[in-house]
Amino acid sequence: MSLFEKLYSLVIILAVVIGVLLGQLAVVRENAEVFIVPLLVAMLYITFLQLPVENIRISFKNIKFTSLSLLINFIWVPILAWLLALAFLSNHPALYIGFIMLMVTPCTDWYLIFTSIARGNVALSTAILPLNLVFQILLLPVYLLLFGGTTGVVEWSFLLKSVLLILLIPFVGAILTKVLLRKRHHMKETLFSYISLLPMIFLSLAIVAMFSAHGQLLFSHFDLLWKITLPILCFFVVNFIIGQKIGKLMKLCYADRASLSLTTLARNSPIALAIAMTAFPDEPLIALTLVIGPLLELPILALISQVLLMGRK
Repeated sequence: MSLFEKLYSLVIILAVVIGVLLGQLAVVRENAEVFIVPLLVAMLYITFLQLPVENIRISFKNIKFTSLSLLINFIWVPILAWLLALAFLSNHPALYIGFIMLMVTPCTDWYLIFTSIARGNVALSTAILPLNLVFQILLLPVYLLLFGGTTGVVEWSFLLKSVLLILLIPFVGAILTKVLLRKRHHMKETLFSYISLLPMIFLSLAIVAMFSAHGQLLFSHFDLLWKITLPILCFFVVNFIIGQKIGKLMKLCYADRASLSLTTLARNSPIALAIAMTAFPDEPLIALTLVIGPLLELPILALISQVLLMGRK
């Protein structure tokens, strides 16, 4: 991990603080929102550009791991997220939706770092990554309508428009760019060497813009933040136990079991945040929930990596 990646949680906090401070200036507060969507589209385009989509074929060579990962991520996890949201957040629709969005989008980057730390099967985790991305793009609107349709927050037409704008356009753009660079290996390697940190930078700038535009409203509801912490912690505890139990039941080796746990624990807050900022512009508490997510997630994943290593020894 680069220094910037190690300090990611602090960078997010700093982006929030800078956004709130800039939002005190009327000229910034009134114009900040126009920068949010372009920054998020740029972030996702570069993120998708770096994803090894060609690995989808490789993932099907290990049917057991791929099947278990997809079943946990896209059937069990949404059910668990819905139950936790009902138990802890049923009286707060915005936090409810934000929590659902966070939990039904599996990670497409961070978990590889922690898989490596835990001595898991990084190659296998990399192979499942493109499938995680494709399925969450297709299923996120379905989960939101299925689990959040009764909250009055989700509008079908606006949600589909937002998914098309914020996910499919950068995804298709990244695929076309890869096709153009297929035979230009030197150019491709040079390009990728310079863009690795850009998604995090664009996301941080989008957070600055969001809090510049909505910071005052968000911090007037600061007392609600503790309510989101408990279900997030419950999710990680329950899912870690489930992942390890299923891995042992299916007789996976330690490396594959560690990979299974981390790919079903880590969540994709940047993609969920990008959708929230565009699909729910009048519900900043949803976005706030998705900003809180990685602040808790990164130290938890670091701790789980060490727990896995201790169990290995």
